[in-house]
Amino acid sequence: MFYLSELEHSLRVPPHLLNLPLEDAIKSVLQNVFLDKVLADLGLCVSIYDIKSVEGGFVLPGDGAATYKVGLRIVVFRPFVGEVIAAKFKESDANGLRLTLGFFDDIYVPAPLMPKPNRCEPDPYNRKQMIWVWEYGEPKEDYIVDDACQIKFRVESISYPSVPTERAEDAKPFAPMVVTVSSFIKLIL
Repeated sequence: MFYLSELEHSLRVPPHLLNLPLEDAIKSVLQNVFLDKVLADLGLCVSIYDIKSVEGGFVLPGDGAATYKVGLRIVVFRPFVGEVIAAKFKESDANGLRLTLGFFDDIYVPAPLMPKPNRCEPDPYNRKQMIWVWEYGEPKEDYIVDDACQIKFRVESISYPSVPTERAEDAKPFAPMVVTVSSFIKLIL
């Protein structure tokens, strides 16, 4: 789920940070560049682990900032296909569920992969929302999948969609990394 990845990055350290020790200034800029960002085919950066090397310190003409070539290691979140993860319910609609880990919210359970038998119906408290109901056992008991649930699931795929050039006004926010669930393992109520 979490990996240590090694990167090399050219970095511009602005003049107002040059009064700090060099490693602190560089780490501050690296955190602004990488933390909470998804790097394509790598994952979501959750931490700067360490700085391995620093080269350069060139100041370009007309610019007061120093430019460095930095070798670093970062901790990234990237689940692997087949991994079992526990997440909390975030929202639902007729297309399925959206789950959250707290720091990552783009985990989707498509409607066809919901535990069977099930049904989707309007939320009695908010008619604009849809809720999923799992019909379990004999005699049938209804379990509403809502924010009181923790869901263990198996990862089906991880995708890194390309950034859209245009978006509709009512479109959901763009998700640079999407985890799709293949099956429920357990629904904890």
